[in-house]
Amino acid sequence: MANKYQRILLKLSGEALAGEQGYGIDPEVIQNIAAEIKDVTDMGVQVALVIGGGNIFRGLAASSKGMDRASADYMGMLATVMNSLAMQDALEKQGVVTRVQSAIEMQQVAEPYIRRRAVRHLEKGRVVIFSAGTGNPYFTTDTAASLRAMEINAEVIIKATKVDGVYTADPKKDSDAVKLPVLTYLEVLQRGLQVMDATATSLCMDNNLPMIIFDMTQPGNIQKVVRGESIGTIVKGGDADG
Repeated sequence: MANKYQRILLKLSGEALAGEQGYGIDPEVIQNIAAEIKDVTDMGVQVALVIGGGNIFRGLAASSKGMDRASADYMGMLATVMNSLAMQDALEKQGVVTRVQSAIEMQQVAEPYIRRRAVRHLEKGRVVIFSAGTGNPYFTTDTAASLRAMEINAEVIIKATKVDGVYTADPKKDSDAVKLPVLTYLEVLQRGLQVMDATATSLCMDNNLPMIIFDMTQPGNIQKVVRGESIGTIVKGGDADG
């Protein structure tokens, strides 16, 4: 079966790396994610990654407790670099050549973010991990994922979650929650659905970049998304075939 997508950007939350412990990095979880990514690269798909930092430090939570928002956000960006280096290590143990690019310059541990170099890495079959968000406070890693996806001409953003798509309510709390297999960007914004934050969603809408929200806990799901199987929820433009 042919791949539907040739170049994808995978957005992982920091919490996804924490596993059951809820904080930090669970080595077994990160190895499993790396194995999934390797399976996709073996299909000839070019993969870029953006990982959040919420398992180590949440800038927004710290600023709500009185810390300066910009300082807190920079600390959050550094947390994403730690996660990115851990993911790089896990991927390279699987034999996947990986580069970390950071929006905040730190030459000892990561390349600076250079768009053309990132695209070249992808063309050579390397996985590129974009860390430190956009390099700016007040912007989330969701927004960084949207921005980087545009810049590298990714065909889709796939966002890994613990549920198999977007529901009308939290399916763990509400038995009447209904899964929404297809949504438009406007529906996401108007209904305040927790897909990506509003800035990231607007950016995707303006540039007609589809997003797929899927369940990362099921092995093989990234491959299914890449093949175009209808799992999770796809968010796209208003036209039915868009």
